[in-house]
Amino acid sequence: MRGSRQDGGELMGYYIRILSKNLDDIPVEDLRKVARPAVIEMAEEGKDGWEQLVLKHASGPEIAIVEKNPVIDGQLGAKELQEFIEEVAHYKPASAADWLQNYLSSITIIYAFQLLSGTDVADGWTLLHQVYSAIRNRAGGICQADGEGFSNEDGFTILWQFSENVNGSWKLGILSKERRWVHFEMELGNKEQRDAFQRGEIPSGGETSFLIELKLAFCWAPG
Repeated sequence: MRGSRQDGGELMGYYIRILSKNLDDIPVEDLRKVARPAVIEMAEEGKDGWEQLVLKHASGPEIAIVEKNPVIDGQLGAKELQEFIEEVAHYKPASAADWLQNYLSSITIIYAFQLLSGTDVADGWTLLHQVYSAIRNRAGGICQADGEGFSNEDGFTILWQFSENVNGSWKLGILSKERRWVHFEMELGNKEQRDAFQRGEIPSGGETSFLIELKLAFCWAPG
């Protein structure tokens, strides 16, 4: 899998992704409007619109490279998707892994964001968020972040792929016996809550919520 997040918060080939079933083109001009005051340059163009964009500050530093990878046999999108399908089977909770394997089999396109040093310059995170949210709102689907895991369609993390030393408050989701998502907030460093989540249970002390406001936000927490 491409990219990994390094200790200390540095971004070295770190990727976040939107995995969607929607192949409708998202015009680059629409993205340029929401990116302001940052600028977007088209690095690669294909017959079905843009294939790779560069989001950068007007002053020069690059914030992110955005790739659009359709899931086509023999191409990067299909290879990456197959890796994900095989990978999630090794993580918990098992109910989320099963749900993801079924959901991923219907994905038709992957939007991959490679985060660059410009994220830490002149409010680069906010500018990235604007473009990321614009694509997610149009494409729908689920999210994935290196070293953190997958979300459901509502933007809550559902599979434990964090490092052992992770800590902090986080919003997650558990699939109930009725096959409905129950969303809550928990402390990632709390071993009892962590173990309960991996068993597919709502952790004791977790703050349950059915709000889905995260659809407009990242499926991960920057910084």
